[in-house]
Amino acid sequence: MLVALAAISQLAQAEDWSDTYIGYRTGSTFAEPYITSDIGKDIINFSHVGGYAYGTNFFNIDLLMSDSKDPAGAGSSEGAQEAYVVYRNTIDLQKVSGQSFKFGPVRDAGVTLGFDWNTKNDAGYNSKKRMLVAGPTLMIDVPGFLDVGLYELWESNAPYNTFTQVATPRYSYSPHPMLSLAWGIPLGSLPLSFEGFADFITPKGPDEFGNNTAAETNIDMQVMYDIGSAVGVAPKKFKIGFEYQYWQNKFGNNASVVPGATAHTPMVRMEYHF
Repeated sequence: MLVALAAISQLAQAEDWSDTYIGYRTGSTFAEPYITSDIGKDIINFSHVGGYAYGTNFFNIDLLMSDSKDPAGAGSSEGAQEAYVVYRNTIDLQKVSGQSFKFGPVRDAGVTLGFDWNTKNDAGYNSKKRMLVAGPTLMIDVPGFLDVGLYELWESNAPYNTFTQVATPRYSYSPHPMLSLAWGIPLGSLPLSFEGFADFITPKGPDEFGNNTAAETNIDMQVMYDIGSAVGVAPKKFKIGFEYQYWQNKFGNNASVVPGATAHTPMVRMEYHF
């Protein structure tokens, strides 16, 4: 983790522009596979996006803290804790080649490389996800940005069940594609923006226990209000808003047979940009 932060710090020093913020969001109806009750979570995140000579970098760390309905271990009254890291580097083909890739609604194209990394200390699974991501990205010509990517995913995990005390050796799923959208669009002249992402992921073959996985839909979107003018500070510093996440067949678990595999989660979100 420290190595990754150091690398991001070095990249940021070479960037032409950047936006870095600390955020907080909270909700009471999160879901986790095989847990039948709604789960409350508090999430703190550090996020950075920046542009350099040949493209853009995006880096995010979520620190997720569950309530006791998602316990930290068998018989524990403490909630589980999780760290989830995402990094994406999109190489801008126009900047690299000097040629235009504009056509129709597309203003530019790129190649995206990156990874996901997580660790969690929950009772039943103790995820240790590692995932590489690569594929083309189209930048759509809209106010703000709308990026559409088609990526190949190489995912593995090495779970540990604290109930049975059984550790599963690291297991690699079948490589599988994901259609991914990410956007940040201002809403007219108002100090409001519509932001978020949507991932549509195909089944990734049998899981480490031999069960067939299902296609996932994960849509996370928010309307954010820039409250700078209302509180007498510079614009684009403080944002508050409402966020909603819909996640069907979470982690590839089939919601028709696995309880807790579909989430409908409203959240309150706050951000400080610096």
